[in-house]
Amino acid sequence: MRDQPPCSQPPEDFLEIVAPEQFAALAHPLRQRLLFVLGHRPATTSQLAAQLDAKKGNVAHHLKVLREAGLVHIAETRQVRGGTEQYYQRTARQMVVAEPQAAGTAAMLAAVAQELDRSPAEPLLTLRHLRLSPAKARELGEALAQLVDGVDEAEEEPEDQPVHGVLVALYQQAPPTSPTW
Repeated sequence: MRDQPPCSQPPEDFLEIVAPEQFAALAHPLRQRLLFVLGHRPATTSQLAAQLDAKKGNVAHHLKVLREAGLVHIAETRQVRGGTEQYYQRTARQMVVAEPQAAGTAAMLAAVAQELDRSPAEPLLTLRHLRLSPAKARELGEALAQLVDGVDEAEEEPEDQPVHGVLVALYQQAPPTSPTW
């Protein structure tokens, strides 16, 4: 995006999603997409609307909801042609859902599905069920977290390279309520 603010405060490294208003804010696919876009640099409402092919008023409304939930903040303001231009930024590079709730999880997965559908490259999407002891499951979870967290921003490619999304989930499958055989 063009016309970036002169300097903006980098987002925090980590935000744990715990508040009801945060879950409610995550329950809309456009808000998820806004968070995706704001993952690497601040942007104005107009820039976001153009990039997401959405109406500016709609984007402004959803930014307000995200801001009230503490998921985005105004990183910078600039005076432009007699008005004030606000640049929004995510409050954290990584947002972790502490105790996933059905509505928030569904919205997050729906937003990821939209991103997969819009991807110009063939995405990798795999679901596999494994039998693991609690210790092995914990070990795998730690390894996955280390893999995702191991890519430092300093190691990332230049800004002219495409952005890739990474979604990691490790969960214990609920046992069947009654035998199915």
